[in-house]
Amino acid sequence: MPAVSATIITYNEAPNIGRAIRSLPFADEILVVDSGSSDETAQIAASLGARVIVHRWEGFAAQKNFASNQAQHDWILSLDADEELDAEARAAIARWKASQPSAVGYRFARRAYYQGRWILHSGWYPDYKVRLFDRRQACFEGRYVHESVAVRGPVGTMFGEILHYTCDSLEEHRQRIEFYTDLAAREMFERGERRRAWVPLLVPWEFFRSYILRLGVLDGVQGLHIARMAARYVRRKYAKLALLQEQAHGR
Repeated sequence: MPAVSATIITYNEAPNIGRAIRSLPFADEILVVDSGSSDETAQIAASLGARVIVHRWEGFAAQKNFASNQAQHDWILSLDADEELDAEARAAIARWKASQPSAVGYRFARRAYYQGRWILHSGWYPDYKVRLFDRRQACFEGRYVHESVAVRGPVGTMFGEILHYTCDSLEEHRQRIEFYTDLAAREMFERGERRRAWVPLLVPWEFFRSYILRLGVLDGVQGLHIARMAARYVRRKYAKLALLQEQAHGR
């Protein structure tokens, strides 16, 4: 029976951390790695039985790998603080723990709750993510943004879903885009990428792809907002990349 360490990285997640931890009843250990929250995140986590470690922020992948390395067990279930496992996923993991693992990593479908609605299209669903893995055969990759688990071996699919509670408003979505495009532009700049003349064409294409090709139109007004924000992400990412290039050229 494989023992499982559930890991969560946090920063000012007091409204969310309790929900995430309560969705992990099967875990043999819950480890929260906090990067210096100024709210009650660490206290809430500890009160719910989690082991809390404070660790300086080094990026999403690095922080999650640190959490995996600090865990007591080799099998890791990595959950974000604004997520929870649904009942079917919890039951599936409990059944899996009573068997011999047939893979070294397992993926889950992830469903997003956005502005009061569960999103089923727009390129946001099923959004499979590897979250249960043997740390001896897998780790997170990605320098600044879009971290994912790289697995050296077979990957299975678990029943159930990860429920992801995203933005409640357009303003919150805009703020997240500013944060993530800062990271994305920096990553692109360090890889040596350059802004091309055809980049402006990507903005309307990204809207069209999200709203029409990925059936965002079926997600109601939320689908329209997602498509608009997808286009904004592309525009802001490349604008920030161009600014970094200008600053480097000016030095």
